[in-house]
Amino acid sequence: MAETSGSGGYLPIADHGLIGDLRTVALVGSNGTIDWYCCPRFDAPSVFAALLDAEKGGCFELTATVPARTKQFYFPDTNVLITRFFTEEGVGEVQDFMPVHEADTAIGGEAGRHRLIRRVVCVRGTVPFRTRVAPRFAYGADPHTLRTLGDTAVFESARLTLALTSTVALEQDGLDARAEFKLAEGEAAVFALDQVGDDVEPRGCARLEAEQEFADTVAYWRRWLHASRYRGRWREMVHRSALTLKLLTFVPTGAIVAAPTTSLPEQPGGERNWDYRYVWVRDAAFCVYALLRLGFTGEAEAFMRFLNRYVTPCDGGPSGPLQIMYGIDGRTDLPERELDHLEGHLGSAPVRVGNDAAGQLQLDIYGALIDSIYLYDKWAQPISSDQWDDVCALVEWVCDHWDQPDEGIWETRGGRQNFLYSRLMCWVAIERAIRMANRRGLPADLPHWRRSRDTIYRRIMTRGWSDERRAFVQHEDGDVLDAAVLMMPLAKFISPTDPKWLSTLDALTQDLVSDSLVHRYDPEASPDGLRGEEGTFSICSFWYVEALTRAGRIDEARLAFEKMLTYANHLGLYAEEISRTGEQQGNFPQAFTHLALISAAFNLDRALG
Repeated sequence: MAETSGSGGYLPIADHGLIGDLRTVALVGSNGTIDWYCCPRFDAPSVFAALLDAEKGGCFELTATVPARTKQFYFPDTNVLITRFFTEEGVGEVQDFMPVHEADTAIGGEAGRHRLIRRVVCVRGTVPFRTRVAPRFAYGADPHTLRTLGDTAVFESARLTLALTSTVALEQDGLDARAEFKLAEGEAAVFALDQVGDDVEPRGCARLEAEQEFADTVAYWRRWLHASRYRGRWREMVHRSALTLKLLTFVPTGAIVAAPTTSLPEQPGGERNWDYRYVWVRDAAFCVYALLRLGFTGEAEAFMRFLNRYVTPCDGGPSGPLQIMYGIDGRTDLPERELDHLEGHLGSAPVRVGNDAAGQLQLDIYGALIDSIYLYDKWAQPISSDQWDDVCALVEWVCDHWDQPDEGIWETRGGRQNFLYSRLMCWVAIERAIRMANRRGLPADLPHWRRSRDTIYRRIMTRGWSDERRAFVQHEDGDVLDAAVLMMPLAKFISPTDPKWLSTLDALTQDLVSDSLVHRYDPEASPDGLRGEEGTFSICSFWYVEALTRAGRIDEARLAFEKMLTYANHLGLYAEEISRTGEQQGNFPQAFTHLALISAAFNLDRALG
């Protein structure tokens, strides 16, 4: 059961559910308030951002006007969110969803309406409700006007106009719209928030229409999930993770965002606050792997179209032929700036939009990308000759440039290093391309590729191994441990029972693992250029489960996995990190965490037989 208020007006990050229409999302608090929503797409300026500033961010409140306990759940096998209010006089619920128009990849038409429906139903007794709709456009920076007429309120700013239609009368309160109403058992009220303008006019959403939209949206999500081939022990958690990854896809281009939020702190009061509403090549490639594992080929095909259209290799700038991230429309310019007028979640400034890490050199992305292409070619459909030419160009570049320092997978801002993980994934890039060439008889300079692959292998085994630590380490000739090396057996670089790997696994367990939770590294031992601490990194915790599984330590793996499941929020969602006290930290929900959960569950279930 959830509280109806949070610290300083902020609900904890974990006290939220996610709804969306494959173009954008909204976060709905366990108190019934929408306090994060960007319209019309993931990376657009926010309309509701109370999550980042309780006073200035804007929100869409919808709650009982009498004391109430609340519970949230997803309508089974869907992304339709139900928030229930338990009062002395009755029980009511808010059904939150966004109709999905997947087939319409154009921006206009009904898909351009970006309709967000809040259907309020009294299921027992009587319940009085109130709502307050208080948009604050462009992260609270753009002024707006409001006109109300009966059951319609139109909020207009310079760049965006929203229309709120209601089946109850609305009142104007300054720049906000309000309503109070009481429902008896079996009665319902409907609120619909639309983007309007151009060819989209304000249009009410009657009770019967809302009921039909609800049924259609439920049917859509259940049809999509029906394609899953997973029948294992943790079906509910795996399918919730799959549904979450699907919500992070942008249908018009096939992009997959790393997370739908910006600047949720990795440490309350700290500066580790980043904008994740973009396409990280690495994260999206790992998503493709996870979804293919479950049998979802459509998302992989859409991402391949995104790659073909936007991520074509160039001659190579300072970050190589590929950027580490792109906009959801394929743009390459993602300048980072700070929004000084917002205080940040729990006062955790700065609030950032854009991401300067786009200009970093991260050699590991080539392995993640080519591995996903290899799996798509193997499990979905063969890649085209043009795609193979692009793969060859990337592999040739990796062969010539793997031997240089970079910022690494964790995007440190403390200077480049010769990171082992970067070397590992360069090896993966070449090795997977060799597999494709051999399996399909594709043209390739195989002698050159094999020499480069083998040189990287020898380099990792000599300079990535520390005799003192009896472990593979973060960067060459060092002695700092890093959870990224958990990928060594997962990427098939080393046998999961190799004595050197088992020794590494023991060292990681001793230094970086706490109650199944895994730290990425120790910032004191390996300065990353940022102040403050961070929590344990949930993708690493699931990598740890998978590494234990592959090493044959099944009982340890299962216990670690079951413990990790207890750290999910009430809906089965995860942020990027988990704090010392078990709270979710960082952007939410995080694709990285959910894709790793899927992979760990799949492999552990198979090992258990």
